[in-house]
Amino acid sequence: MKILYLYMFPLWGNGSGAWLTRLVHKLKLLYEQDFEAAIIAPDHRTLDDAKIFRAIPPFTGVFVGNPELPNAKRYMDISNSQHLFIYNYYLQLTTKSIEKFKPDLIHAFHTAFLPPLARQISDFYKIPFIISTHGSDLYYFKEDYRWRSQVKDASIRAKFIIANSNFTRNWYLQMFGRDLYRKMKTIPAGIDNNIDFSKDVSWIDEKYHFTFQKMVLFTGRLTKHKGVDYLIKAARQIKAEIVILGDGPERGYLEKLIKQCNLQNVHMLGYFSQRLGAINDFYLRADVYVAPSVWDEPLGLVILEAMAYKTPVIVTRKGGVTTIVKDGLNGLLVRPRSANIIAQQVNYLLKNDKIRLKMSENAYKTVLNKFSWEKIAAKFYHLYQKSTNLKNITIITFITIITVIR
Repeated sequence: MKILYLYMFPLWGNGSGAWLTRLVHKLKLLYEQDFEAAIIAPDHRTLDDAKIFRAIPPFTGVFVGNPELPNAKRYMDISNSQHLFIYNYYLQLTTKSIEKFKPDLIHAFHTAFLPPLARQISDFYKIPFIISTHGSDLYYFKEDYRWRSQVKDASIRAKFIIANSNFTRNWYLQMFGRDLYRKMKTIPAGIDNNIDFSKDVSWIDEKYHFTFQKMVLFTGRLTKHKGVDYLIKAARQIKAEIVILGDGPERGYLEKLIKQCNLQNVHMLGYFSQRLGAINDFYLRADVYVAPSVWDEPLGLVILEAMAYKTPVIVTRKGGVTTIVKDGLNGLLVRPRSANIIAQQVNYLLKNDKIRLKMSENAYKTVLNKFSWEKIAAKFYHLYQKSTNLKNITIITFITIITVIR
């Protein structure tokens, strides 16, 4: 089975890219004899598990921001002609890639112009396609309507549409029509569970000269939607190191806010690539993870990662994260835009070791039971089989062979 993935951004620096690379890796491990992948993406790096067809589009865009594309314009601010130039570029590259790779299925791993592109390619080459939506792309459609009708048409023609949470699934149906209900599937991101919890991460304190025993962590893109300014405002009430990992358009404003508040315990350390692995040491070192989003967070891969590292999470009661975090069991839910409440809940966990440790174990069990990569990859593999009918062809061939032998 040969799958061609269409992707719009670098493979590192955002949740959907991390999801795609890990999905391909796990599928290759589990189905090595019956799985081959190729990815079209604007990334110069290589993968051991997939062939990369490098995209160098004439214009680079983002939905809400990407630390690896610091100077990119938002897609909503890109002109009509530039949109069409980008589309035509990806159309030509996809055509060449298909003729070289000869896939059985196309997987558009984001919306915007990729589903219309997959639909057009599918008509010419008679290759089925499926669509993944991650939520941030739907937020984009709220601001820019230019691709909505084409995406709706592509959704009707797609074999399946995969959403990363039930929240995103319902949002997609509301935006593109309830008639898509039967072909929509909810498959969340997976999380690796081969974590060495005994690893020495003391280098963090030594390198950054931390003095507090406890640490509070945030990781992610520094955009208005993430609400990091509320964590910074809460920091003056928290006796712990507040570590912010990430980059984005809000970084300058957040750095000024830290100076204005004269905060010595807040550290903006920049963007750490997931590929290099150092970010995982911060999950191990942290005592509490805070995701203070002010928008409807579709899923929150970084929240799952924190839970996998047995780090209790405090998240705002917004969007799909409420299906993951159960208040008081495996984390705490707070209302958005309240620095005082964030401070209260962080201090509650920092002062109650027994409660914090129990919550961290429950968080780990949640991820282990519901978000293991083995389960997630298997769901995608079976969906690929249904989309291509390869499973049915194999069964028919087997029956034919038995009949001939008899």
